[in-house]
Amino acid sequence: GDERGPDLLRYALATPLPETKDADFSWEAFQQRVNGELADVLGNFVNRTLTFAHSTFDGTVPPLENPSDADRAVLDAIAETPDTVGQAYEAYRMREAVAETLELARTGNKYFNDTEPWHTRESDPTACANTIHVSLQVCAALSILMEPVLPDAAQRLQNMLRLSDVRSSTPDDDPNDAIGWDDAAAPILEEGHTLNEPEILFEKIDDDVIEAQIEKLRERAAEQDSDSTDTDMDYDDLKENIEFDDFMDLDLRVGTVTTAEPVPDADTLLRLEIDLGFEDRQILAGVAEQMAPGEVEGLQVVVVANMAPKEMFGLQSEGMVLMAEEPDGTFAPVTADAENGSVVR
Repeated sequence: GDERGPDLLRYALATPLPETKDADFSWEAFQQRVNGELADVLGNFVNRTLTFAHSTFDGTVPPLENPSDADRAVLDAIAETPDTVGQAYEAYRMREAVAETLELARTGNKYFNDTEPWHTRESDPTACANTIHVSLQVCAALSILMEPVLPDAAQRLQNMLRLSDVRSSTPDDDPNDAIGWDDAAAPILEEGHTLNEPEILFEKIDDDVIEAQIEKLRERAAEQDSDSTDTDMDYDDLKENIEFDDFMDLDLRVGTVTTAEPVPDADTLLRLEIDLGFEDRQILAGVAEQMAPGEVEGLQVVVVANMAPKEMFGLQSEGMVLMAEEPDGTFAPVTADAENGSVVR
């Protein structure tokens, strides 16, 4: 369902996540990871283990007696995985941490297949019980180790296992009596522990769901293309050509706006103090309706420094700040990144 989407997205982004550059995302890869890894590996292992426990052992954890080498090998894997995964997370190797967590589920699946409890149920009940006991311990460990990336699924698995008082992987959340990360290294479930009914941990994502998402992307891309090509902008006509010497008569300088404040009785004007390096200038700019003083202060702007002073509202304006007027009539200051007083040519 939608409420489980964040889990799936976190997993899909974490599994290909390179530690030194941005991760790529595609809906096809998302579907492949959810279906091929979460549903087919992790979810399948949990479901078959819990279903078998209910059908054969009345929904309880069977005993572990005289474990075989195969049983011990999986218990050893449980013991090693929390440290391996934890070190990867602490070193920000997210992809490795998630892969090692999933590897424990793969180990459980292979063990379940190799020990064939559906056969040993009749031929060797002790071996069958051992398989389900160890597989349930794998599920319990996974319910803790998957929590950083799959917190919702981890909680639902803990509910199926009737595991309570499990603390999160958040470092500060560490009540002394709670089951924590390091506890996942040892068998958590006791013999005879009662389990809740199993449920599907991860639903597979159908092709039509992915195609619908891809179609949304196509529509958005088409809208953006349309917005960039079919505009309603009315561009001003170009003015008549001027001679090069006419342009060279302008003295354009870089300056920093050190003060910006409203002009009394002038709704459209801001009084600017601008540091041109060699002197300070007072310039009135008609941007008060579009820009707050705080948006202008600190900007490095381009000033027409040899414009004749003009008095407005009892104040001398000693030049002009260059502005770009956008098609909708809004102004954007022409900015520069240079020493104050630098000539703009």
